[in-house]
Amino acid sequence: MLFKTLLPTAALVAGASAASLGDVLSAQNSTLSTLNGLLSSNPDIVKVLDDASDITVLAPSNDALSKFLSNPDNAASVVSNPGLISALLSYHVLNGTWYTSNFTNTSTFLPTWLSNSSYANVTGGQVVEAALDNNNVTFWSALKQNTTVSQANLNFTGGTLHIVDTVLSIPGDLNSTLVAANLTSADGALAKAGTDLTSQLAGLKNVTVFVPSNSAFAAIANIAGNWTSSQVVDVLKYHVIDGTVDYSTLLKNNTQAATLGGANVTFTVDNGTIFVDSARIVEKDVLINNGVVHVIDGVLNPQNTTAKPNTSGSSDAPAFSGATGGSNSVPFTSGVATPTSKVPAATGATSSSTGLAVPLQTGAAGFAALFGGAAILLNM
Repeated sequence: MLFKTLLPTAALVAGASAASLGDVLSAQNSTLSTLNGLLSSNPDIVKVLDDASDITVLAPSNDALSKFLSNPDNAASVVSNPGLISALLSYHVLNGTWYTSNFTNTSTFLPTWLSNSSYANVTGGQVVEAALDNNNVTFWSALKQNTTVSQANLNFTGGTLHIVDTVLSIPGDLNSTLVAANLTSADGALAKAGTDLTSQLAGLKNVTVFVPSNSAFAAIANIAGNWTSSQVVDVLKYHVIDGTVDYSTLLKNNTQAATLGGANVTFTVDNGTIFVDSARIVEKDVLINNGVVHVIDGVLNPQNTTAKPNTSGSSDAPAFSGATGGSNSVPFTSGVATPTSKVPAATGATSSSTGLAVPLQTGAAGFAALFGGAAILLNM
């Protein structure tokens, strides 16, 4: 049974309210009636949560669930993949009791109950990013979709509950994330590298991937356009750290990390800007199912591991000698489909709630699938 196998073991937080989770949910029925209907049809789910200690529940409001299910882009994959509902609900339960006063302007990455290997290959469970954003407690999930707390600190015996305005999105794999984020040159480079590398990356647990933007590849178009598949593999492996998920808050000045290709990359942190060798991170902490992606403005060169950043300027010279770019040329994009949806990770824009959602049916059928899917939790 999924929830019982994922129950946290931390002790009950001192001073928590004596109310049960069911009591708190019932008291907020005008805002959480859709969620209450989902859970009341399977009261054992609430009991499992009620019996847990030291947890935080992110409860989507009626408007959040309505927006989620009415999205015309949502697919009917839940019919063929009912485990998606279980995973989605697990992703809304955080390990630890997190009151709004615990959050600051600095991001923290909180593990959730989502540890099903079909959806998460991260030690301790898939995370959400959390921080204050314009004085509002905000959570970021897949593709930098943001979810804001609309009502906070509804305490129950096992922890606390926050009502949120958007349903969290489960992070996808590296390839689907590159496509959705319009990082088409990197996606094309992976295709040129071949299935061996793609399969290897998909199977790794706990990875950090530095993904060059399209403009970063365009800046070395005259060189990259002539690479063999073997050369592409060598370059891409220099962009991957295996065995550790280095969220941006963990990257420290003048430190190094070994890459999948063996050579070390060097980190520089200057006035809050993070550089990897000579490339700067332009979009931090894009979550994927087995780790994290950071979008960078330059392609890293495994033959130039001493490349230094230009910390005083807005851009850096390519790490490849003789790079001149091309005339509106972006290498590796021939035949790569351009996504119809754009998300913040595509351009380094400010995070927005318009990120891609987990695919679900729309309208009444979607609600029926949600209610039916809840029963599945008790049998896994």
